[in-house]
Amino acid sequence: MARYEPKTAEPRQQARWAEASAFVTKDTGRPKYYVLEMFPYPSGAIHMGHARNYVMGDVVARSKRAQGYDVLHPMGWDAFGMPAENAAMERGIHPKGWTYSNIATMREQLKLLGLSLDWSREFATCDPEYYGKQQAWFLELYRRGLVYRKDGVVNWDPVDNTVLANEQVIDGRGWRSGAVVEKRKLNQWFLRITDYADDLIDGLKTLDRWPEKVRLMQENWIGRSKGLQMTWAFAGQAPAGYESGVEIYTTRPDTLFGASFLGLAPDHPISKLLAEADPAVADFVAKCRAGGTSQADIDQAEKIGWDTGLKAVHPFTGAEVPVWIANFILSEYGTGAIFACPAHDQRDLDFARKYDLPVIPVVRPEGAGDDFAVGDEAYTGPGSIFHSDFLNGLDIETAKAEAIRRVEAAGAGQGATIYRLRDWGVSRQRYWGCPIPIIHCPSCGPVEVPADQLPVVLPDDVTFDVPGNPLDRHATWKHVKCPSCGADATRETDTLDTFVDSSWYFARFTDPTAEAPIDKAAADRWLAVDQYIGGVEHAVLHLLYARFITRALSDAGMLSVKEPFAGLFTQGMVVHETYRRADGAWVEPTDVDLSNDNGVRSARQLSTGETLIIGDIEKMSKSKKNVVAPAEILESHGVDAGRLFVLSDSPPERDVQWTPGGVEGASRFVQRAWTLFDAYDPAFPGEDKANADLLRETHKAIKAVSEGVEGFRFNSAIAKLYAFVATIRDNAQAGGDAKRQALSALARLIAPFTPHLAEEAWTRLGEDGMVLDAPWPVWDAALAADDEVVLPIQINGKRRAEIRVPRGMEPAEVEAIVLADETVQARLEGLSVKKIVVVKDRIVNLVAG
Repeated sequence: MARYEPKTAEPRQQARWAEASAFVTKDTGRPKYYVLEMFPYPSGAIHMGHARNYVMGDVVARSKRAQGYDVLHPMGWDAFGMPAENAAMERGIHPKGWTYSNIATMREQLKLLGLSLDWSREFATCDPEYYGKQQAWFLELYRRGLVYRKDGVVNWDPVDNTVLANEQVIDGRGWRSGAVVEKRKLNQWFLRITDYADDLIDGLKTLDRWPEKVRLMQENWIGRSKGLQMTWAFAGQAPAGYESGVEIYTTRPDTLFGASFLGLAPDHPISKLLAEADPAVADFVAKCRAGGTSQADIDQAEKIGWDTGLKAVHPFTGAEVPVWIANFILSEYGTGAIFACPAHDQRDLDFARKYDLPVIPVVRPEGAGDDFAVGDEAYTGPGSIFHSDFLNGLDIETAKAEAIRRVEAAGAGQGATIYRLRDWGVSRQRYWGCPIPIIHCPSCGPVEVPADQLPVVLPDDVTFDVPGNPLDRHATWKHVKCPSCGADATRETDTLDTFVDSSWYFARFTDPTAEAPIDKAAADRWLAVDQYIGGVEHAVLHLLYARFITRALSDAGMLSVKEPFAGLFTQGMVVHETYRRADGAWVEPTDVDLSNDNGVRSARQLSTGETLIIGDIEKMSKSKKNVVAPAEILESHGVDAGRLFVLSDSPPERDVQWTPGGVEGASRFVQRAWTLFDAYDPAFPGEDKANADLLRETHKAIKAVSEGVEGFRFNSAIAKLYAFVATIRDNAQAGGDAKRQALSALARLIAPFTPHLAEEAWTRLGEDGMVLDAPWPVWDAALAADDEVVLPIQINGKRRAEIRVPRGMEPAEVEAIVLADETVQARLEGLSVKKIVVVKDRIVNLVAG
């Protein structure tokens, strides 16, 4: 019997697909299905961690094609970004060459996986043909008032002379230069995403095929909150310009009677006034600016404050409370000033404990008395109001409404809705990005680049031997004539945030050669994306920006849809053990020999013989060298085995640990399945009972695998395939049409998971064409129904046995079988049965004593 040889079979089938242009998108008028994986950054290598994402999409694309859909399954590259500039500086190469070289390498690695991708639609975001179209719609949004410039606070690296993202600031220093990061105000370009805040939140309700956790993350990021905006008067001398008081915003007006202090953001106007008059305050404010600017950075940082000496008057009690400058307050949220109730807000509590400020509980949980107090953890749960005068006894929501009513009646404020979301700052002081198509004229101000001058292409003749953006010092590219008045002018040298590049690529894929940025007819045919697949790390920003840009382009008449992704799946990662030498150097798995001596695992380096330290199981990463490349799997077990393993070992939303034993097990399954096809004898008629049994099992398998694929339970579908292969093998007496139906169904069911094996098997069966084009098998409901059920038997609440009985058996008949069961009789020894409860087709409960 011939052994299946993936080294020859897999290239052979990929050549067949390529020759037939099998994956070029066809629009035959059938129902459409758009499958898209988040496109990769071309870092230089694909490993099986990446592969899991693309293989999941491939399973969906292949199964939908078999089910009669016209499928769009494209691929491209998210190719702009800082890593290319870092490579240029470190290696003395151009970002363009580095990027396109990596794309070429990764394209070939992806093709090894046998993915059903339409490579004819491939593009990279660094292609002028792509980013030129992006510049065109950017200008359309500019004309519509959705693009504007203003001063914005940024993280500035004074050594590299560049803006840093919050993630690039580590302990207050630039991640690359190590320089102390400064907060600077720079004139930046912004997109008015806040104009769509309500629509972006409300639209989440329609995304019923998105994970609930992702919808919640987006809702929290936008942060729509209803609260109270009010003025607190100052006691005594007020800061200049604030004689009428300071305006604060709160979402918890129910806790006003628990106010301990007023807090100001470090860059609140009052803080700035005080800093101008007092060098000590200025030093404190500068210290606050050294930290990150994101809410996450601020929440994790040590809480520090400065007592301004000012006092504010409580609007209800008349008591004076101190006014502090605090580093955990954001000027961009609300008014940049808060009243603090430490008993019911953890940040306020941490601050109050540090500076020995009062902690006054005003919300008590159910059952607590007037002596309720908090320790080191603020109470943020439900309850009733106490210690709060006219609010006493009210629940939280009623107390909020009453507090707002009282403040409004006193003319001291009003109810208000605000958002955590801020307009999207898209300026980046980088070379390797999409040029912003604006020319700055001393007379005319910002002027659009004329449409016939698009794309504004990045110049190739730049160097990185001097820190900063090389576009700023380019001798010719930067200097142009004003399109409006003809005077000397300069190009905008900032480039766009790479999130802009990925905010619309799914729409360009519908027709990547269109003259317009988006061919509306093509977009109407294919959008929204039916199934989007990618990492949960993109659950907020990328997805939020894509939803915003889709709405903006829809309002501009370029799109018909407002939600770009109808279905979203966030897959888990592939993880692997790490191995290190004594000197700390990471070692690749291919250079490691593992042994197990009486349960004690050890590792040594094959190339040196050195004993290694077995480290943590972590996400596959080039930096830690714990990666497995598709080429390695092709060489050792075949790509189909690798595809099978990354989908079979755990639910797709969870991480899967790569192990040699796991992929070897998948390889053995490939061989077992092939053996069934290779040994098939169409002349063997089989026995009637065996044929009937196999036919029933075939339809059960079709149903189970189909439901597993449709529900993204790939591991469950594969488990059923394993069982189905065993069933066919064990039904050796089956033959004739039943055996052929079973093998035909098996070839089609494994095709999304192990496509090369499926094609070889389809050919071995003597079927015409490719299994790729064969229809998905359909199950017969009557044959797929289980005619037997397994009933667990509980005795006094504990499972003690089980029986197999015909489905639908009457309770009296079940009771008789249970009481006659030897295991049950043994468990009942010395006991008498007092009661039997039979839940039909579900469970049997016995009460005995």
